[in-house]
Amino acid sequence: MTKPSEAETGAAETIADCPHCGKPLPLCICDSVTPIENRISLLILQHPQEQDRALGTARLTARHFKDAVVRIGLSWPSLAKALGRPVHDPSRWAVLYLGSAKVADLETDREIVAINRKGELEPDQRGILGDIEGIVLLDGTWSQAKALWWRNAWMLKCQRIILNPKHPSRYGKLRREPRHDGLSTIEAAAMLLAGLEKRPDIAETLNGSFERMLARYRQVQGTMPELAPKPKKRDLRRRKRA
Repeated sequence: MTKPSEAETGAAETIADCPHCGKPLPLCICDSVTPIENRISLLILQHPQEQDRALGTARLTARHFKDAVVRIGLSWPSLAKALGRPVHDPSRWAVLYLGSAKVADLETDREIVAINRKGELEPDQRGILGDIEGIVLLDGTWSQAKALWWRNAWMLKCQRIILNPKHPSRYGKLRREPRHDGLSTIEAAAMLLAGLEKRPDIAETLNGSFERMLARYRQVQGTMPELAPKPKKRDLRRRKRA
């Protein structure tokens, strides 16, 4: 009896990854990315169990900026340790963490909203947002982002922000979000840096790349089912309770 070839039994293992974005090469769009000179620094903290190589966007997001860092782990002793360089004033850094806070519960129509430790609207929105020099994004599922938030006490020294997007994530049916304000990492970075730097071209560039990535995924998903992300059971249970 003829045994299946290695190509037939191990197709998933033989798909090479891009050394830059980490995606399987059939999904890589790095050749269309030109790094942007960003004034506001970007730090992406990725939970080690976030392994959605096909639809994840952390490393692709960082590829778009000259000043961007991706760190994988659960905790760091300080913002400076996570970033890999000194930080003179952590309060001028903002952490995007939605948690239970919702812009709908606050009296504002802003797309980027600064809140205090109690989840209340900060009084000087213009002054606070105009003084931000760096953004921290938490990359992972809702429960993974929560774990990163609670395991890194230094984040309380930073300004907490939430988002009020006009449209839901471009993921659509590919990855359903439990809330309207739940965006992919690349969409969140696009919204934040474009808004804070007052540069709509940043949003156009990142959202364009995201759409190309999703189009590439839709092209290959039928012929390469091994690239499909695994169901995230823990998040599904959280959604039912919500």
